[in-house]
Amino acid sequence: MPRLPTPLTLADPGTDTDTGRGRRAARRRQRRETTTAWAFVSPSVLVILGLSVVPVAWSLLLSFQADDLVTPSRWVGLDNYRALVQDPHFSQAVRNTVLYTVLYVPLSIGLGLALALALNQRIRLVGLYRTLIFVPFVVSAAAQGVLFSFILDPEFGAANSVLHKLGISPQGFLTDPGQALLALVAISLWSGTGFCVVVMLAALQDVPPSLVEAARLDGAGRRHVLRHVTLPALAPVLTFLTVWQTINALQVFDLVYVTTKGGPLGSTTVIVYFIWEQAFKNFTAGYGAAAAYALALALLVLGTVPRTVRAVRGRARADHRLEGAAR
Repeated sequence: MPRLPTPLTLADPGTDTDTGRGRRAARRRQRRETTTAWAFVSPSVLVILGLSVVPVAWSLLLSFQADDLVTPSRWVGLDNYRALVQDPHFSQAVRNTVLYTVLYVPLSIGLGLALALALNQRIRLVGLYRTLIFVPFVVSAAAQGVLFSFILDPEFGAANSVLHKLGISPQGFLTDPGQALLALVAISLWSGTGFCVVVMLAALQDVPPSLVEAARLDGAGRRHVLRHVTLPALAPVLTFLTVWQTINALQVFDLVYVTTKGGPLGSTTVIVYFIWEQAFKNFTAGYGAAAAYALALALLVLGTVPRTVRAVRGRARADHRLEGAAR
């Protein structure tokens, strides 16, 4: 029996009108929701634009000008950047900053790892010890500077009093060009190590106990467990801390300002203090802005290098897997 054709069903003439009205109502509702959302978000957007985007753009233009913040500015192009290359004071500030970073970052991470491993054990009053180690981190750098200025005072400080009782001659500390930067590194370690301890302690508690137990059953000692189990598990955290501590070290300012003000003889003048000095002390704002963008470029490179290295390693692993599958 031949198959009958399926009858066509015509839509009701009012259906299209109802659909169009629904779409227009949905669009109006969406516009109202968008307007309401922007009404809530706009104050934050204005604050971000006013305090971040606009100053960044303005300082970029300022770096190409000669400006003393009083008289009208004058366009000088790349002259400020050329002057930075030839400025011995800027070179000294770069050397001081690099030395401070090279000393502070590995020591803070190494001490933080050692303390985190010790505090990850079941010992009495471990909560108190963790609190005492973390407390210096929440103390402001200005307060730290004032405190250690009294402690390290060459004439009346407690440090030289202790050294005198031990039979050691008094030290200059913050007033000695050969010791001032090392003293700042020690002060920074007193406060910054607590952050590393807390972060790595949290990461240590996430290491699977089964891996540690399996390694010990295979005869691995503490050193081998640390090297082959614990450190690989902490690798992402160590990378984060390295980048974080390096950025903080490159931006150190308040501790230097409170304690040494870049002295003695420029031995503690770091890049950020050099920028402040040029912009607000010597009233060469354009030159200071150029130095600030040189630092910003260094921080940008520092932030992108780990991501690039991780991407290259991931691509290399993927290629190795493909080669192994092809074989």
